[in-house]
Amino acid sequence: MEKIKVRDSVGAILIHDMTQIIPGVIRGPRFRKGHVIREEDIPVLLSMGKEHIYVWDQKPGLIHENEAAERLAHAVSGSGLILDEPKEGKITLMAAHDGLLYSSVDGILALNTLDGVILSTLHNHYPLKKGDKVAGTRVVPLMIDEKVVLEAEEIAQTFTTPILEVKPLKPAKVGITITGSEVFHGRIQDKFGPVLRSKVENWGSTVLAQTYASDDVSLIQGSIRDQLAKGAEMILVSGGMSVDPDDVTPTAIKEMGAELITYGAPVLPGAMFLLAYMGDVPIMGLPGCVMYSKTTAFDLVAPRLLTGERLTRHDIVKLGSGGLCLDCPVCTYPRCSFGK
Repeated sequence: MEKIKVRDSVGAILIHDMTQIIPGVIRGPRFRKGHVIREEDIPVLLSMGKEHIYVWDQKPGLIHENEAAERLAHAVSGSGLILDEPKEGKITLMAAHDGLLYSSVDGILALNTLDGVILSTLHNHYPLKKGDKVAGTRVVPLMIDEKVVLEAEEIAQTFTTPILEVKPLKPAKVGITITGSEVFHGRIQDKFGPVLRSKVENWGSTVLAQTYASDDVSLIQGSIRDQLAKGAEMILVSGGMSVDPDDVTPTAIKEMGAELITYGAPVLPGAMFLLAYMGDVPIMGLPGCVMYSKTTAFDLVAPRLLTGERLTRHDIVKLGSGGLCLDCPVCTYPRCSFGK
């Protein structure tokens, strides 16, 4: 690159975006790459603290930051992502649709260990809406050795799944069984059903059936079997999840032949959460906290199941890191530490 005084730069072509910062007014590119400097631009550049500009004297083997960012973004992107145009050498990756972010922590680490490469992302399994920002990537220098970018591309190809991918939640027919003799006999109003229905519908699924059962193993099992026979693709069983002798929901699920993944999760609220499978149909036992806490273990697990992922006990155990909700007066999940 050739260094030129700004006062002598009329007619020169910028090879990178130039940022102007006026606190409270603007923070962004004032002049874009490719802009031809005019006489009236000189005072603006000087006010930005620019005494010199650089003209690109390209050498073999070096590539510009914008091209490098574009190649990095394409290398890490799987389905469900859209890329914006390079701005100040950076490219932002956004969600193409609602869904859940699946990211490779190992892949992100491997790329960021390369000198000059930056990839910054949301955490794994972050719930997204269409258009949400997912990640940003760039290189540090204005010009970078192409060998570094080639190495980054090769690293991305070594992983069996994309480093970043947004998976949509698949609509499911959901069966709900509300347990508890007090609700079954009409002694108190059901508060669980409306909460679960709202969550299910917010995830794009539908409630196939909602039934009630007293604290009786055979009645709970009968309700689950009826919902399976109707074609339920996910079953939620609420209440009866504690160690109280009258709470028999875990027993009912285990004794009907379901494959138990976990009874208990290192998540607060939601420690008494249960996950099991009848064939390919996930069954979740939901503790009482799901009824009154805005976000619980249920909210961390259910969206992953709706992407088609089959979870293991190890997957549940890993939720312990970040599994503590701070019970904020106003819940801002997922823009908080919970689930990270």
